[in-house]
Amino acid sequence: MDSIFTLKANDGTARAGVLHTAHGDVPTPAFIPVASQGSVKALDPADLRAVGATIVLANTYHMYLRPGVETVSGLGGLHGFMSWSGPLLTDSGGFQGFSLEHLRELNEDGIVFKSHLDGSLHEFTPEAVVDYQRGLGADVIMPLDVCVSSDSDREEVEAAVARTGRWAERSLKAHASGGQSLFGIVQGGVFEDLRARSVSEITSMGFPGYAIGGLSVGESKAEMYGVAGSTALLLPEDRPRYLMGVGAPEDLVECVARGVDMFDCVLPTRIARSAALFVREGRVNVDTAPFRKRDAPVDPGCDCYTCTTHSAAYLNHLFRARELLAYRLATIHNLRFVLRLMEQMRASIVAGRFDSYRRDFHDRFVPPKAEVRRDQQRKWKQSRRRAREDL
Repeated sequence: MDSIFTLKANDGTARAGVLHTAHGDVPTPAFIPVASQGSVKALDPADLRAVGATIVLANTYHMYLRPGVETVSGLGGLHGFMSWSGPLLTDSGGFQGFSLEHLRELNEDGIVFKSHLDGSLHEFTPEAVVDYQRGLGADVIMPLDVCVSSDSDREEVEAAVARTGRWAERSLKAHASGGQSLFGIVQGGVFEDLRARSVSEITSMGFPGYAIGGLSVGESKAEMYGVAGSTALLLPEDRPRYLMGVGAPEDLVECVARGVDMFDCVLPTRIARSAALFVREGRVNVDTAPFRKRDAPVDPGCDCYTCTTHSAAYLNHLFRARELLAYRLATIHNLRFVLRLMEQMRASIVAGRFDSYRRDFHDRFVPPKAEVRRDQQRKWKQSRRRAREDL
C-alpha cells in the first residue's frame, strides 16, 4: 500500500505533514469542518474554500437516513452532491452509537438504530458501514467502533476495546480500496493500559492511518491531554494521527504539541450560531451590550470576510434581530479563526519555533471556565431535546 502521509517536519513531538488523497493534499496539522448532513451549517462550498478549509467531514449515519446512500451515489457521490471538489472524510456512525444511546442497541453484529426521524429500525454492521461509505465516495473512511462515556467502569471500557478490535478486522476484510483510505480507531477510555492494548491490536492490522476515539466525552481536559498524548506517541510515525471530536482552540494547540495531526469538531460552528466568537484573547458573546455600538471588527487581527467587511455592531444587530445572516458571518469567522490557527501552528513547527508559539498563544488566549462550558453544553442538549420532541 502506498503511503498516504508524508511527514515534513518535527518540533519536539509536534508534527507538520501532508495527507495525500485522490481529491488533493491536506497540509497537517489540519482541522476538519463538520458537514454532518452534507452541509457545514450556514456555509456553502465557496465559503469553505475562502476560510481555508482543505477537507470536510460528513456523517454516514445522517446521510444514510436522509437522503440515502443510493441517492447520493447516483448523484456523483458526496463530492458531486455537495459540489465540494476537495478531500472528504466520513465517520462511521459509531459516535451516534454513543450520543444516541436512547435510540440504539449494541450487539456483536453491530448497532441497531431507531431512526430519530421516523422511528424505523436500521442495522449498522461493520461490513455495511464500509459499503455505505463506498457509496458515499469519501476519500477517508472510518470503521464502526464502540465509544463509551468517560465515567464508564473498566469492565465496560475493556469490552468496548475488544469489540472495536473485532469490528476493525471485519471492516478491513470488507474494504476494497477504490481510492478510499480506511483508518483504524483506537479506544480505551482514560485507561492508558487499555489504550496501549488497543493501539497494539489496531496497528497490527496495518491501517494507512489511525484515529484516537472516545475522548472529549466528559473527561477533564487534563485527562484528555494525557491520554491523547500518550496514545499518539504509540502510533506509527509514518501514519496520520486523527483525534476525533476535539476543536476548542486551546485543545488544538495542546494536542498538536502532543503529536496529533488531524481534528474534527462541531464546536466552532455550533457556538457561532449562539453568537459566541473566538478572538485573540479568548471567546466573546457578540450579542451582548459591549458590542452594540462597536464600530470595529470583532477581531481586528482577523483576515476573514466577516472581520474585513462588517463591524461588531452589525453582528450584534443581526443576532438581536434574529437575522439568518448572523449565522453565516459568525460561522465564517469562527472557522477562519481555527483554520488560521492550524496554519500558524504548521508554520511554527516548520520554522522550529512551536514552543514559542504555544507559549504566546496561552499568554493571550483565555478559554471559558469549566462551569461556563458545562452550562453551554446543557443549553445545547436542551435545545436538541426540544428539537426531537418537535419531530
